[in-house]
Amino acid sequence: MTRKDRMSGNQAAAEAIRQINPDVIAAFPITPSTEIPQYVSSFKADGLIDTEFIAVESEHSAMSACIGASAAGVRAMTATSSAGMALMYEMLYVAASDRLPIVLAAVNRALTGPININADHSDSMGARDAGLIQLYSENAQEAYDNLLMANRIAENPDVMLPIMVCQDGFITSHGIENIIIEDDAKVKDFIGEYRPEKYLLNPSESLAVGPYSVSPYVIEMKRAAHEAMKNARQAVADVSADFARVFGREYGFFEEYRMDDAEYAVLVMSSAAGTCKDAVDELRAAGIKAGLVKLRMFRPFPADELADALKGLKALAIMDRSDGFSGTGAPLNAEVRAALYGKADVKTAGYIYGLGGRDIKVDDFKDIFGELADLAAGKELPYCRYIGVRE
Repeated sequence: MTRKDRMSGNQAAAEAIRQINPDVIAAFPITPSTEIPQYVSSFKADGLIDTEFIAVESEHSAMSACIGASAAGVRAMTATSSAGMALMYEMLYVAASDRLPIVLAAVNRALTGPININADHSDSMGARDAGLIQLYSENAQEAYDNLLMANRIAENPDVMLPIMVCQDGFITSHGIENIIIEDDAKVKDFIGEYRPEKYLLNPSESLAVGPYSVSPYVIEMKRAAHEAMKNARQAVADVSADFARVFGREYGFFEEYRMDDAEYAVLVMSSAAGTCKDAVDELRAAGIKAGLVKLRMFRPFPADELADALKGLKALAIMDRSDGFSGTGAPLNAEVRAALYGKADVKTAGYIYGLGGRDIKVDDFKDIFGELADLAAGKELPYCRYIGVRE
């Protein structure tokens, strides 16, 4: 039965995996995602799931095992963070190119160096062009909900791509929150059985997965994955709508918070959105028309929908928890500016924040809104700058 509980983001992710009961989990421990496979291994030991749990020797091997399992025709999942995701990078491209709907629970952590175990998005942003669908979660409830939707999105016959469900390391993964855990039978019915059309162990069909691809074929494979990623937009929308119908919690490509008449807005992903909402509420109480757009889906990028949502603003702050080292801004900044180009005349300012777990506070966001008012009034701001840094 549906129950209210208190648990961390990692526990919430593990509960979702227990309810999904995938055929294979392959994982290697790395902070701060270690608890997810740890909880799942306990479920296996206690007989709560019949998943084949594979304890591998590295994250590269974890994704390789998931690729083998998925190619054989079963549901496969894993979890990782930071340097573990980096060690998977080669295999992330393989999983996407081979059109395998593997689910990756990603607990965002700064990618070494210097060595740091706290939250930022450098790990998942480093894999942004590998071909995985990417969803981001503000809190434990969203991490749980996004994982419940992940298999159906990835396994859509028009998609068949791996999917990454992200939450912020320690901030969300280890923070205890109130959460609703849905009824096991209801979840199982929502997710359904996985019935792939093509798989290696199908005796009625000869199939090769992941062979060496010479020049005449590579671009066709990439084009097919490109079209699949475009199709993922509709799959995310459809599954999210069905989730709202069944469980009552609504999700879109992004969440708009107090945006109906907003003049200034912040666009941000994951846990910092909660902090920004408090800043928006305080500014609204002072008569300032502030708003927030929290991006949930980074891949595929909802460019047209974002441009439409932002076109009435006087100024927009684009917040990145990673740096792109391009000299012209960070990944989200570049994506949003490209989305707005030619579609919405909004003044923008890029900000890099929270690297290596550095706090961002309500007052920081209030200061940013103040700078947006200056930008709208004609003051020049840097194309992109760090905030909260000791110069």
